[in-house]
Amino acid sequence: MISVQLPDGSKRQFDNPVTVAEVAASIGTGLAKAALAGRVGQGDAARVVDTSYRIEQDTALAIITEKDAEGLDVIRHSTAHLLAYAVKELFPDAQVTIGPVIENGFFYDFSYKRPFTPEDLEAIEAKMTELAKKDEKVERRVLPRDEAVEYFKGIGEAYKAEIIASIPANEDVSLYREGKFEDLCRGPHVPSTGKLKHFKLMKVAGAYWRGDHRNEMLQRIYGTAWATKDDLQKYLTMLEEAEKRDHRRLGRELDLFHIDEHAPGVVFWHPNGWTVWQAVEQYMRAVYRDNGYQEVKGPQLLDQGLWEKTGHWGKYRENMFVTESEKRDYALKPMNCPGHILIYKQGIKSYRDLPLRFGEFGQCHRNEPTGGLHGIMRVRGFTQDDGHIFCTEEQILEECAAFTTLLQKVYKDFGFTDIIYKVATRPDARIGSDESWDKAEFALMESLRRSGCEFEVAAGEGAFYGPKVEYTLKDALGRHWQCGTIQVDPNMPERLGAEYVDESGERRTPLMLHRAIVGSLERFIGILIEQHAGALPAWLAPKQVAVLNITDDQADYAREIAKTLQKQGVRVSLDLRNEKINRKIREHSMQKVPYLLVVGDKEKANGAVAVRARGNQDLGVMPLTDFSSRIASDIAQRV
Repeated sequence: MISVQLPDGSKRQFDNPVTVAEVAASIGTGLAKAALAGRVGQGDAARVVDTSYRIEQDTALAIITEKDAEGLDVIRHSTAHLLAYAVKELFPDAQVTIGPVIENGFFYDFSYKRPFTPEDLEAIEAKMTELAKKDEKVERRVLPRDEAVEYFKGIGEAYKAEIIASIPANEDVSLYREGKFEDLCRGPHVPSTGKLKHFKLMKVAGAYWRGDHRNEMLQRIYGTAWATKDDLQKYLTMLEEAEKRDHRRLGRELDLFHIDEHAPGVVFWHPNGWTVWQAVEQYMRAVYRDNGYQEVKGPQLLDQGLWEKTGHWGKYRENMFVTESEKRDYALKPMNCPGHILIYKQGIKSYRDLPLRFGEFGQCHRNEPTGGLHGIMRVRGFTQDDGHIFCTEEQILEECAAFTTLLQKVYKDFGFTDIIYKVATRPDARIGSDESWDKAEFALMESLRRSGCEFEVAAGEGAFYGPKVEYTLKDALGRHWQCGTIQVDPNMPERLGAEYVDESGERRTPLMLHRAIVGSLERFIGILIEQHAGALPAWLAPKQVAVLNITDDQADYAREIAKTLQKQGVRVSLDLRNEKINRKIREHSMQKVPYLLVVGDKEKANGAVAVRARGNQDLGVMPLTDFSSRIASDIAQRV
């Protein structure tokens, strides 16, 4: 007798081994039709399996449908195989390589004699639809490794044979067949292709075989797949909106910045963009000042010996820009922490000096691969709002709680209120005692509880030396951006010999909390541009007000208005061109200026301005003093 426990706690008894599909059928025909896979076991031992999986001993089982997150993964994984099936039908000479699930979809890499065209993608997608409608059964079989290698060599799939040959010789491998197509895969998969209905191919890109630039360039076809037609349409609509908000396009249109081939991965900031940068930096500088941080500045070049002590030279060398002078090797810093420790070490520190908080707008360089660069979101040269807190073990909780509260206020001021919190805990390979890990992990979690934050635990994802909290923003389109972090580190201060004198006169190593709120300023500004679709709030906008005259008769009055507002600290654009007023309004509206002040003879006579707010809002005519109060309030309240 086999006992199967369902999620509601009920149990079903079976006389013989039973498949997941048969359990679903015993519950109801509706569930049997909806079943995509099953989750057997509980807790860390749980795993997702095919509906054909045979249950041969007592276990817990959940039937997975399209409503479950695992179900969506199964759909996407299966759709990647459907893509490969369609490609092989249309282009028999193409060789298939790998095709994993990724965020919001999947991709599959192919080797083919010519580039795939947009027309090819349309044909492949149509063939996928045709094959899905056949509702062919998806079947699994297992082969010994060597037999599987010979099988794929025999059908001309050299890449698959190479992948399997890298698996240990004593292991079996699983293959999945649908119709005439069979592929290497761990699974699980949907029971039949008819479950795959809502998908779209997105684009083709290049990708090196096994990610190595020395290997052949393959063609990567990206696609997306969803459980329902409505979900697919929502995603495609979001992509359209994301395209409108793309910071690279808006960067050009609003004359904010550019990336030049003479300095790949480094940003050229134009006056408008640098104004935004300064608004962000000066705001963060005030955050430092008002919350007990001392701003410091470390050098760009540091000796190889320092990076060897920290461990970066051995583990991160290929991502560092290095140079040599007078037979000494140096590296441009990829992070600021070692420099802050060197500053800390100047002079004897007492327990009374702790916590000691250093902050820096530190410029860093990392040798990112060209293919990974993306506008100002992923660059080689960037500036961090980097901070390090030197403290005792007992001070972690208070410091982390204060940091979370501060971070929430900063994000709210920038227009973000939806934050996801994650605590990454101890990995298997780590240093330090279990007691110290217990204290550090408790402090991080308790600090979030005190701040009223619900959080998830990412077990085993902490660094080898300490746990951390990751703070992820959710933007207007529902996309996630991990920006902030606070991380406990006893390791680097110890490696570099940082000490303080405790109450007993003993020398001890302080803990260091790595912390960042916005992270890379370049990336954060890119996120801000996309969050606000380029229409930055008044306090951040490069030009906060544009003053437009209707005729030359109001030119002097327009100059007086501009001068008055500039003395108030407002960033003003004065447009006295001999152009029609509607054209002026249109052009400044396209530049997303928060307020346009139009002045004609009536406004001049009455010392007033006609105010238009962004979004084509006509606020009417008002005295200049009233508008001055309005814009001052917007800026002060960061509306």
